[in-house]
Amino acid sequence: MGQATVFALRAVIVALLAGSVVVQAVMVPLLASDLEGLDAAYSYLRSPFLAIVVLIVLAAQTVLVCVWRLVTMARRGTVFSHAAFRYVHIVIGAFVAAAVLVFALGALLAPGEAVAPGVVLLVGGLGLAIGGIALVVLVLRMLLAQAVEQKQEATRMQAELAEVI
Repeated sequence: MGQATVFALRAVIVALLAGSVVVQAVMVPLLASDLEGLDAAYSYLRSPFLAIVVLIVLAAQTVLVCVWRLVTMARRGTVFSHAAFRYVHIVIGAFVAAAVLVFALGALLAPGEAVAPGVVLLVGGLGLAIGGIALVVLVLRMLLAQAVEQKQEATRMQAELAEVI
């Protein structure tokens, strides 16, 4: 992996992590104060909504940290090892959790007239898209497993060849 690519990806990850911290530290409290003005009929939405937002941001931060670790492994040439699976599994779990949280948000907003039905449909579509990303990462995990197997086989064959020579 080229140094420029690693640097660019790490710069994006740092920017996204910084943005997520701003969301947690500034935007969530502002959102909480805005939600205090909700109609009494919808006040039950405030706490679950804020909890879901915070948990989704936490899932995104988890993915970013794991991608940072995988990039580090790729730069060092150790990504095709069993150690990489831990980070890939965490990424898959974080995406699945985020999809479930987005669907929960849609279910939370669906009853009543708190938001338009089209918004609930968009939230459901977003949950489906996040779930689809989890499936793509799962496919990439299978490719990683094949690459690790091939690397182990190549190492074994090199050892046998060294014995013959």
